[in-house]
Amino acid sequence: MIDLDNLTEEQRACIPDVRFELIPICNLVSNQDYQRDLTESHITGTARDFDLHQIKPVKVSRRDGINYVVDGQHTIEIIAARSGSRETPVWCMIYDDLRYEEEAHVFAEQQKHIKALVPYEVFKAHVEAGDDKQVMINYLITSVYKLRIAKNYRPGCICAVSALEFIYDKYGYQILDRTLRLALGTWEGEKLSVSSGMLKGIAQIIIAYGDSLNEESFKDRVGLISPKAISRTAHDRHPGTLGFAEALILAYNKQNKKRLSLQKLYWSNGRRKGEAPPDFEE
Repeated sequence: MIDLDNLTEEQRACIPDVRFELIPICNLVSNQDYQRDLTESHITGTARDFDLHQIKPVKVSRRDGINYVVDGQHTIEIIAARSGSRETPVWCMIYDDLRYEEEAHVFAEQQKHIKALVPYEVFKAHVEAGDDKQVMINYLITSVYKLRIAKNYRPGCICAVSALEFIYDKYGYQILDRTLRLALGTWEGEKLSVSSGMLKGIAQIIIAYGDSLNEESFKDRVGLISPKAISRTAHDRHPGTLGFAEALILAYNKQNKKRLSLQKLYWSNGRRKGEAPPDFEE
């Protein structure tokens, strides 16, 4: 047990004057005017995927004998939904006698100096936790293609973590594998060739054309054009993934007797078959 009297004034100034109590949800008052509105979809989804280790103490101001929730109103609603009872107690970190204006200030400033996790940091933690999806993706990158997943690009690395997870979630391991094989085989890991837009664009044309997309022709023809030029064409044609997919197919079709129809790409992207933008050409 630490004796506070033995601490310096500077040390004591860094220790909040709070205590912790278990308080039933029904004895907590939330929905103060300074708080954000409750999001039912968030409550329902988090209650469904409930993880006890992610539950944080509720920040409470005990003012005039009433327990006002300063931060944690979604937390208490999630626990109430999961447990099926508002009698369920939650751990609360209690401040005594804060004024309403002080509560609002605490709420407003609480995220000010919090450093959010970037996708790479989240991915790395999932790998350390042994979570299946991230372990499989990491295996594909490091063991099959002998690369590394990194926060910042350097030769031999891939940074587009969100794109890797997106392709894996939407299309599966095999499509991610083929996407990487095409990207790396065409440009040998050049920076823009493993960007998020490029990887998603390659995955989309794989889905659209399947075995009609000849990998050797792709490498030979598309590889003649730099990833920078592909990216520039993509941005000129359409925002997002579709622009990259179009640019890749235009490069693939150049002086190719076995051309692939852009109509099939648009159709696979959710357009009606036969519909094309005004500048449509094959």
